[in-house]
Amino acid sequence: MDFIQTPLEGAYLVDLNKIGDERGFFARLYCQDEFKKHGLEANIKQANNSFSVEKGTLRGLHYQVFPKEETKLVRCVRGSLYDVIVDLRPHSPTFKSAYGAVLSADNRLMLYVPKGFAHGFLTLEPNSEILYLVSEFYSKELERGIRWDDPSFDIQWPSQPTVISERDRSHPNFDFNMHLITKTL
Repeated sequence: MDFIQTPLEGAYLVDLNKIGDERGFFARLYCQDEFKKHGLEANIKQANNSFSVEKGTLRGLHYQVFPKEETKLVRCVRGSLYDVIVDLRPHSPTFKSAYGAVLSADNRLMLYVPKGFAHGFLTLEPNSEILYLVSEFYSKELERGIRWDDPSFDIQWPSQPTVISERDRSHPNFDFNMHLITKTL
């Protein structure tokens, strides 16, 4: 695996090292030793699968607060999507900065999302599907969301979403004080 630093501190694109022959190729999607060697979270507790029928489906921006903050490793296995992360760590030099990348079944890139980041995506093709490994179990009580179009993050989405759940549509803009309060509960 090749770990490519993104502009956001601690977040990486992960590319596969493919070993190929006339049949195709073999590659590791995850290796605990490789992640530890790079100083990254290597404890995986859950694997999630998300499928979106329509092109233009937006999901997010989601995160979990202390003590169940999540690290994610996201990969698109069918179709394509624009994957976005926002650094919500107050002491980070990239606090409130956003980063987006195209993940697709064809490019096989993965995005490593550290704890303290919000995450969301916009599908670029119909019938897009992602898998992601997560370092914490899902906790409905500790899940939070922020608006996908919050102006304080200046996310450059490649197109306007056409499908958004009522829950994601009703997320508030980011409130730093509320974020700190919910992190200490």
